[in-house]
Amino acid sequence: MSAETLPSIGLLGGTGKEGGGLALRWAHAGYVVTIGSRDPQKAAEVAKELNALLGRDGVRGGSNQEATAASDIVVLTVPYAAQASTLSEVREALQGKILIDVTVPLVPPKVAQAQVPEGGSAVAAMQRLLGAEVRVVSAFQNVSAHYLKDLSQTIECDVLVCSDDRAAAETVVGLAQALGLQAYDAGVLANSVVSEMLTSVLIAINKRYKVPSSGIRITGLGRSGAV
Repeated sequence: MSAETLPSIGLLGGTGKEGGGLALRWAHAGYVVTIGSRDPQKAAEVAKELNALLGRDGVRGGSNQEATAASDIVVLTVPYAAQASTLSEVREALQGKILIDVTVPLVPPKVAQAQVPEGGSAVAAMQRLLGAEVRVVSAFQNVSAHYLKDLSQTIECDVLVCSDDRAAAETVVGLAQALGLQAYDAGVLANSVVSEMLTSVLIAINKRYKVPSSGIRITGLGRSGAV
């Protein structure tokens, strides 16, 4: 696909390590990317830094509202504590769009201990908050930010994609594959509780074995990553 036919992507919380890394990778793959922040000036500065790494102007910066309005697909990469408040600000602009929620319910300082939020999955709770017109997909929780901004590095981690909308899930599998990742449709949105909890397990492994970016692999299906 050309840049004209690829969906545009907006990352809310795109000034952070995870959001900025994903933004860089998608821009490198040819997507039009906008990073959003509650501080538009900070978003503009980070976009400039990412463009320097990219070697061209492929990333734009703005407010969370601007990033949402400008994009076909929106990715939420803010900390758990800011999940609900950030989405409440852009709820109307999200209607009819795919929202990829990368939120993990980490509760500092015990980030290596799994914390199950009230009602189960943190992402499923956002689907209930936003309503059926927003096509919520859970993905990328287990992808470490450590190597995302180093385009020479292959990210060794599979992606579990959960959604109640199978077409939206298939779209997100394609977005993961565009980054060189293997991705698998892991069923309904409620199943996201597993990938959310796995992040704390991976953090514990990183600490125990003194590595920066442990990940997961799905075996027994080959390596096509097809839905």
